Amino acid sequence: MKKLYILLLSVVSAASFGQTFYAENMGTPSGTTAIADNVFQNSAPIAYSGTGDVRASLPSSGYNGATGAGNVFINAVDEYFQIDGLNTAPYNTADIQLSFGINTPSPVTNVLTVEVSTDATNWTPITYTPSGTGWTLATVSGGVIPSSATLSIRFKSTSTAQFRLDDIKLSNVSASCTLVLGTATAVCDGYNLGIDTYTVTIPYTGGGNAAYTVTPNVGSVGGDSPSSVEAGNIVITGVPEGTAFSATVIGGTCNLSAGVASPECKPINALPMRDRFNYAEGSSLGAQEQWTNINSGDNILVAAGSLNYPNATSAGNSVTFTGSGIDCYSPFTSTTEGTIYASFMMNVTDLAASVDAAETYFAAFTDASRSFKARMFFKRTGTQYQLGLDAPSFTTNYDATLRNIGDVVFVVMGYDFASNTLSAWINPDLTSFSASTPASLTATPATAITQIGGFILRQDNNATPTMIIDELTVATTTAQLLTVKQNEIPGLSVYPNPVTRGVLFINTQANAEKNVAIYDILGKQVLNTTTASNEINVASLKSGAYILKITEAGKTATSKLMVK
Repeated sequence: MKKLYILLLSVVSAASFGQTFYAENMGTPSGTTAIADNVFQNSAPIAYSGTGDVRASLPSSGYNGATGAGNVFINAVDEYFQIDGLNTAPYNTADIQLSFGINTPSPVTNVLTVEVSTDATNWTPITYTPSGTGWTLATVSGGVIPSSATLSIRFKSTSTAQFRLDDIKLSNVSASCTLVLGTATAVCDGYNLGIDTYTVTIPYTGGGNAAYTVTPNVGSVGGDSPSSVEAGNIVITGVPEGTAFSATVIGGTCNLSAGVASPECKPINALPMRDRFNYAEGSSLGAQEQWTNINSGDNILVAAGSLNYPNATSAGNSVTFTGSGIDCYSPFTSTTEGTIYASFMMNVTDLAASVDAAETYFAAFTDASRSFKARMFFKRTGTQYQLGLDAPSFTTNYDATLRNIGDVVFVVMGYDFASNTLSAWINPDLTSFSASTPASLTATPATAITQIGGFILRQDNNATPTMIIDELTVATTTAQLLTVKQNEIPGLSVYPNPVTRGVLFINTQANAEKNVAIYDILGKQVLNTTTASNEINVASLKSGAYILKITEAGKTATSKLMVK
């Protein structure tokens, strides 16, 4: 009897310190499975139902306790997932805590409805706030979940957004906990191409009265200790960009959690900015370090291969999009004077997603706050289309040429700050193109543009066709638009290409003094030299693709250069 009494004390003690009495990880389905057919972690008397399904794709990650196997998928209005037969009667309502992993789409204000019932008929909604988009851990504090032997919980959608659920838990957490965690914040440690790290700060009060353990899903714990400091900040350093943060703080009668979505630690690109979209095929453009997603929907994706246009150089891959979805934004050094240009190749491959006579803008200059300033328009006309240019969101300023599916079109956009003039050159002759080349379209903004600092690729609802974009360059002179082969130099020959022994030879008809500049695929200059010799030392260059720019006697030529 004495041993039994000691065991009972141990169980009660464990419960008061944050006992999880129900946990569901959704099992391990091999593919998309109906809820009625899935093998869940818990069996009778607990029952599962709903119109969603269970999937193995996009497994949970990024928060403490993420099991990373099956998850419930919900993506239609009134689609739901319901759990019946839960017994919370042994616990006080004030002490019952609900937590669940949820994959939330952007914007984060679009949330999945959570409801509770004691008879599976009359439902009461409960409030929670996701800590970010993607997989995060949501926690509903005590005082909301009923103490009942017949508890049901239902997760229900009011939209067509895609939600996923995993790792649903009910815990008994004592309401006597005095430690209070504030809202976690995240700050980037740097803004560089590549994966940076960020630092999370979790403010708290009510500490100094117990031994607390802080357990983050990633990173190193520092800052103030809630075990010894009454009020302060828990600081987690070294969290990788792109990884959502979560942490638990357990001690005394407390079992608390905090989380925050990863900030985007992406740089402002220097000019000239060049993107050959040399990323993994099928990856999201907004996930790359030069770009960011600025709304919700399907991604702009990287497509294999390049577009080709006469006298232009192509390398890397391209990007493709259609219909409605995410817009991708690339910031660059703000320009307030002179002229700013953007050039790109485009190919409309399918008009099925576009409504006849509907117009939309698919590419645009913005200011640093992402406000649209100059837009390239598309309008379908039967089985063909037209391109337009303007500052506002609607225009009648269209090029008269009707273009066909499959045509590769070269576009140059420009804005002259001094004259307040927008210009577009469509399919220019690249052997002679310059700022003085007559534009295909011009427009005068009603209000002069004072600053341009970003470029957007945009998807619209029923007007954007299926299209490919390639070889984007943003620069302040036409000479920096590196896809352009300007003023070919007589007798020019460049060899060997690829370079294998660190020496490049350049011969011309004049063999005069020449400037040689070499740029990497991101548009960064990696070599610049002026010489009368035909021998250029490129031994410092790493293996890869480059753009070679040669200027002799006022004439310029560019070409692709490979280094092995």
